[in-house]
Amino acid sequence: MYRFLETERHGAVGVIALNRPEARNALGMGITIELRRALREAAADRTMRALVLTGRGGAFSAGADVKEWADKSKGDNPWPDMNWVEESLRLVQQVHDMPKPTIAMIDGAAVGAGLDMALACDFRYASERSKFICSYTNVGYNPDCGGTWLMPRVMGLEAAKRFAFTGDLWTAAVALENRLVSHVSPTDRLVDDTLAFAQRLAAGPTVAIAQAKKLLNSAHSRSLSDQQLEEVAAGKICAQTQDHAEGLAAANERRAPRFVGA
Repeated sequence: MYRFLETERHGAVGVIALNRPEARNALGMGITIELRRALREAAADRTMRALVLTGRGGAFSAGADVKEWADKSKGDNPWPDMNWVEESLRLVQQVHDMPKPTIAMIDGAAVGAGLDMALACDFRYASERSKFICSYTNVGYNPDCGGTWLMPRVMGLEAAKRFAFTGDLWTAAVALENRLVSHVSPTDRLVDDTLAFAQRLAAGPTVAIAQAKKLLNSAHSRSLSDQQLEEVAAGKICAQTQDHAEGLAAANERRAPRFVGA
């Protein structure tokens, strides 16, 4: 089905894995196109209630495929009508806008545009051996792919500036200290820990979580009064769901709710 990706299902949790280990999962045009298609399919799949993005072969993603850029400059371009920069921007936007919880499961390096894709996820679970580099300034270029918008929202402004300006390599421990990642696991526990959290999210009230995500992602651009109006509109959507009725019934009956995602 895919040349550069592997997909899995663990109940209501979907996993999309980048699978270009020979290129450390660098984001060439082919894998970017496939990722965008896989994300569209995941967004449309009502049985998938949480999504994990990861990379095979000891890396999350090495960022842009500079070797492919060099080949294109020689005229060897299998996608002559497409612009990788535009596709990568759309990719990061798709991850950010995914209407269900997303977790980047990072084992190894997350660099450049690959790091931006991880930042666009709701959570980042990393192994102890993971490493992170905002590599742009190391080659005399500014961060892009939405990184300058995502980093200060995830880490805070000062930490984002330190990370971007210096181009330093951060270990998993430093990334956790600076809130770049949400959780660090021993390498042999990363998959289990990530899937356990994803299963918890997938068992939640799907529509309510989607509305909460939409509200939180856009809150910075609105006034308090405007945000309250958006909350009321979202509440009208949630109020019509089976999960809201189940949540109220469970509260009245003093039991744990059994959400069905509808």
